[in-house]
Amino acid sequence: MRVRKGLPRSGRSWLLSHGLVAIPLALIAVVTVLDISAPTSIHLGPFLVAAPAITASFAGPGLTGAIGALAVAAQILIGQFHGGLMTANHQAQIAALLVISVLVTLFRYARDRHERQLTQVRSVAAAAQQVLLWPLPRRIGRLRIESAYISAEAEAEIGGDLYGAVPVPGGARLVIGDVRGKGLAAIGEAAALVGAFRGSAYRHLSLAGMAAHLGNSVFWNLAHAPEEDPESFVTALVLDVPDTGPFLRMVNCGHPPPLMLRGDKVLPLEVAEPAIPLGLKTLSESDYEVETFTFEPDDVLLLYTDGVMETRNRDGVFYPLADRLASWNDRDPASLVRRLHDDLLQYADGNLGDDAAMIAITRPADAEQPDARAWADRPSSPLRHRAP
Repeated sequence: MRVRKGLPRSGRSWLLSHGLVAIPLALIAVVTVLDISAPTSIHLGPFLVAAPAITASFAGPGLTGAIGALAVAAQILIGQFHGGLMTANHQAQIAALLVISVLVTLFRYARDRHERQLTQVRSVAAAAQQVLLWPLPRRIGRLRIESAYISAEAEAEIGGDLYGAVPVPGGARLVIGDVRGKGLAAIGEAAALVGAFRGSAYRHLSLAGMAAHLGNSVFWNLAHAPEEDPESFVTALVLDVPDTGPFLRMVNCGHPPPLMLRGDKVLPLEVAEPAIPLGLKTLSESDYEVETFTFEPDDVLLLYTDGVMETRNRDGVFYPLADRLASWNDRDPASLVRRLHDDLLQYADGNLGDDAAMIAITRPADAEQPDARAWADRPSSPLRHRAP
């Protein structure tokens, strides 16, 4: 195991702050000496206020207050050498320096308290993200998977977008979705859907049955929510991707169609009749159509939420997702997701209008062909086929 050399971050910060304290100390010393040496008509004492102000930029309230007290003491010393402390001028300078030092110390205390609270919020958000959005496994069988999530909230790490993946016999089952709305309500609905997906992943439901189960779970949760929004819903994709087959099966519930990267082409996997979004009403397995698409070795399947394609630049132009993917010719899932993640933030100047999630899936070129009995319904269409 490699051991990191050097001091920990807290130790380096302590040395840095205590090294920089030489600046205000030197300032106090120089101003004091110059003011005492200067004629009585020249007053350099007001410059002492810079000492606690500078200290507050890198040190905590304790050290800031100590430097402020030292600056006040220096001002008193200057007053002793220039006419005594009973002069109105020196009393005003001492009082002003004392008040400013106290205010700067209080502001630094308030800032430190806010930073501690923000750190706690971020730690809670990180923990919630681990519960709601477990990192997807990079491999399930022969499939290679990479994912990324970008929250639109400045200080949050999670929002209303969701995804999940679990191994199933012979492949993987995935879900990606987008809850309408933002804030805690959207996070709660996303958590409920992910929980329903994980909880029923091993019940051997059909793909259409899984979609019906998720839709009814969302509908039930919305109906029993303390503050029900009658217009709440979740757009989602549910997919079965075999680790050795040339196809994948998908149910689209009002979600943006995934993109298939095949050679130098970017092809949308559009279904003939998408199902309604989850949660609008209760449905049965027969209400969902399963579509089958070809998924050859070295193809890359990109799943994403609408936060990706609805990202705008300064001119209000939507992010050209398909054009970007076609121009990159990058087919490694990890580098593709990383590049898309960085390019999306750069395009929007770091400010996305909505949460964005993305998943890239591929299969190595040496993947075995499927059992003919398992895939007897091979589609004649190169891209899409309605499953029986």
